[in-house]
Amino acid sequence: MKLHCLNNISQFGLNLLSKNYEITKDVHESDLILVRSAVMHDMEIPHNLIAVGRAGAGVNNIPLDKFAKAGIVVFNTPGANANGVKELVLAGMLMSVRDIHGGLNWVHNNASDPEIAKTVEKAKAQFGGTEILGKSIGIVGLGAIGILVANACHALGMKVYGFDVYFTEERRHLLPTDFTFCDSLDELYTLSDFITLHVPLTPDTKGMINQETLSLMKDGVVILNYSRDSLVDDDAMEKALQAKKVRKYVTDFPNPRTANMEGVLCIPHLGASTEESEDNCAMMAVRQLMNYAETGSIANSVNFPACDLPLCESDVRLAILHENKPTLLNTLTELISKNPKTKITKLVNNVRGDVAYTVYDIDNASIEEIQKELNSISGIFRIRVIK
Repeated sequence: MKLHCLNNISQFGLNLLSKNYEITKDVHESDLILVRSAVMHDMEIPHNLIAVGRAGAGVNNIPLDKFAKAGIVVFNTPGANANGVKELVLAGMLMSVRDIHGGLNWVHNNASDPEIAKTVEKAKAQFGGTEILGKSIGIVGLGAIGILVANACHALGMKVYGFDVYFTEERRHLLPTDFTFCDSLDELYTLSDFITLHVPLTPDTKGMINQETLSLMKDGVVILNYSRDSLVDDDAMEKALQAKKVRKYVTDFPNPRTANMEGVLCIPHLGASTEESEDNCAMMAVRQLMNYAETGSIANSVNFPACDLPLCESDVRLAILHENKPTLLNTLTELISKNPKTKITKLVNNVRGDVAYTVYDIDNASIEEIQKELNSISGIFRIRVIK
């Protein structure tokens, strides 16, 4: 199979490719694509493309529905860059309460002063701050990053609160024993000295930090946003900063407003920009693409259901990506098994919203004839013959 990289991808990931894969510079002949930040919305879809691996968590640069209807599975790599983001959250939190940035600028501007060792003693008072020991932090979103942040802040002596609509009890053991799970976001907002956001951008989360929610927070709260720019209403944030309701807003997503806003610490999207994060994301993405190409297994897809498959021990594996229609599964099964000599040894059908993924392991089949008949059925996006 031919793989194309739309961005520079860590060699640690590419080194995992077996001899059955070839890296191509021509995107139009690719079977697989690896991408980081390149925007794919207006890209012409290569005819042979079966999967895209996003070396990172966010997928707003990829047209998920369009690719789903073309039978192209899109993977991301949740958790692979979690430690890099966690460490930058801690850095942002410390910079928000200790004016390290202002102090560094002062030293830079006074570097030619031969008496700097003395004058610094008078100047440093303007850069004083507070400590985080004993303060409270509210973590919105308890995925891979949120859990790491919770444990790190607890180790630093902070009181840790959290909220996540999709949190499961199975994950509670990953959190500190005295962690407090809030019943609502409103409760978290009222309790926290720091609030850090670790949720995806959806219609429900867009603008979640707004005039109404800011009014619930403590005076002098620090808000950290390492998730997505649009989670925060810039107009409301500017007013809150001017009124000292918010002490500092730390964001990893500078825009023309926040980059020029007093009280904002803008970081140039460095959350996952560590060598280790890039290596981890690349390796995870490559493994997922190879596993899908070789077995049909799907893990961490953002547009198709998960499906864990062993190696095929039958003559052939038929993987079908299709619409989630009530009668379509019966139609597929009847067509495949209508030849009395054909034996279905495994059938897996998983659904996700409007799409479905059905896999048949088959013995004694005329696969070309089956494919031809399947292609005439409405609602099928793509048919893959594996093995």
